[in-house]
Amino acid sequence: MNTRKALYQYGYRRCADQDRPSAARHPVVVVGAGPVGLCSAIDLAQRGIPVVLLDDADRIGEGSRGICYAKRTLEILDRLGVADPCLEKGVTWKVGKVFQRNDLLYAFDLLPEDGHKMPAFINLQQYYLEHALVERAAALPNLEIRWRNKVVNLNRRNDGATLTVETPEGLYDLDAEWVVAADGARSALRGMLGLAFRGEVFEDRFLIADVKMKGEFPPERWFWFDPPFHEGHSALLHKQPDDVWRIDLQLGRDADVKAEQTPERVMPRLRQMLGHDDFSLEWVSVYTFQCRRLERFVHGHVVFVGDAAHQVSPFGARGANSGIQDADNLAWKLALIIKGEAPERLIESYDLERSAAADENIGHSTRSTDFIAPRSAQELRFRNAALSLARHTPFAKRMVNSGRLSMPSTCDTPLSTPDVDTWSGSARLGAPVPDAPMRDRKGQPIWLLDAIGGEETILQVPNGTPPQQGSRVIVLGDDLIDAHGVFAQRFDASPGSTYLVRPDQHLAARWRHGTPSLLESASRRLRGFEGDHV
Repeated sequence: MNTRKALYQYGYRRCADQDRPSAARHPVVVVGAGPVGLCSAIDLAQRGIPVVLLDDADRIGEGSRGICYAKRTLEILDRLGVADPCLEKGVTWKVGKVFQRNDLLYAFDLLPEDGHKMPAFINLQQYYLEHALVERAAALPNLEIRWRNKVVNLNRRNDGATLTVETPEGLYDLDAEWVVAADGARSALRGMLGLAFRGEVFEDRFLIADVKMKGEFPPERWFWFDPPFHEGHSALLHKQPDDVWRIDLQLGRDADVKAEQTPERVMPRLRQMLGHDDFSLEWVSVYTFQCRRLERFVHGHVVFVGDAAHQVSPFGARGANSGIQDADNLAWKLALIIKGEAPERLIESYDLERSAAADENIGHSTRSTDFIAPRSAQELRFRNAALSLARHTPFAKRMVNSGRLSMPSTCDTPLSTPDVDTWSGSARLGAPVPDAPMRDRKGQPIWLLDAIGGEETILQVPNGTPPQQGSRVIVLGDDLIDAHGVFAQRFDASPGSTYLVRPDQHLAARWRHGTPSLLESASRRLRGFEGDHV
């Protein structure tokens, strides 16, 4: 049931490739204009790579779908030029509360410290995010979106792939040096290549509803185990923009999918939860979910991202966040390869790093699901014991799992140069570097991640020696001033400390005293030229 019309609709337009006598060749073709495909295309275009983006639809805006976007995702969106409209429209939150029946078991703060540009999370209907991304894509001269262009066949070659595209005016062929498959959970490209999608299918059914009302609930994540308004099951409440509230209700394995979406079933459940009937129903669906993934994400010159590569349960907001981080990991590598600045084998590090991230997310997602919807008497006893203990003991609160919320993955791969020194602080090798409030040469406020941007960057704390040469260099105390000491604390910085940051803002290497030869070796390593094979 969906009472909301498509907010944004885009028309089909004939393209020049349809009039060519033979297939036109493009550096990158991205298939799928959801958030992950759009982020992939924008990132590549910003790096100077011409991109064609194909989508079989001509609209966005049917149902809220994903709504929770984490701090790291917002930092990526900021680099892509779309964070501001998302922050302006979205509901910012960082506090979560877990209840059993009416009792508050505990609350948690996802970002207890200051000094970050981006909040812990925002809630924003997916159609607003997609609209911001489409607007950004339209502003880039080397990015073309082709709506109602459906890929119906894919032939791989050693140097790329040929796609057959169906349009309202017939078929045409398109040659791509690289194909990014971002065509979602039911990926047609995955099927065209005959790839197995292995994992676990969960049988429990959940009702998801968007309700428009004037609510007194704060902008927090509230999760109930066995609430009095929905006994024996779980419930989740999130605030969205436009006075819309997201409600998830566990239904059990035997629920009738079709019947549970009817107003006769939905409205009484919502009235019981909310305690009134002063609301309207915007969107409702009943879903089951899967935790599955491709064995490999890279198949020659066809690379899978987002739900086309891996699926998780919605608990913990790991789907869209993980997919956008796939795009963040892939774009700089693909850009370097296409420009001839890195060997083609660098693409294998995408498979290695994002496969590990997918396994991590699937593990968290599976454990959350098993805790929320126990499938055996033993799992139920463990869950109930943990909930009972959590009322009184701090250690048991860590055992309660209402959905471990999305966190960025650490890239523990041969692209990173192992530490030889001892470090404290929150900066971790292989992880995204933490943001920090700084001042520029003119004394104006600037955020560290804004200063780094999307380039390979050396951060150096001077100790009387000349600045490093080679990659883009930012000298602390000269180019950037750590006025509040936040950088020094988070990076455990001391005179001579040197840090090499990847183009996706992950920390690739660090030394107490970096030398030109160490930096050159680490830079070649992160591009796939040196070290263990990637």
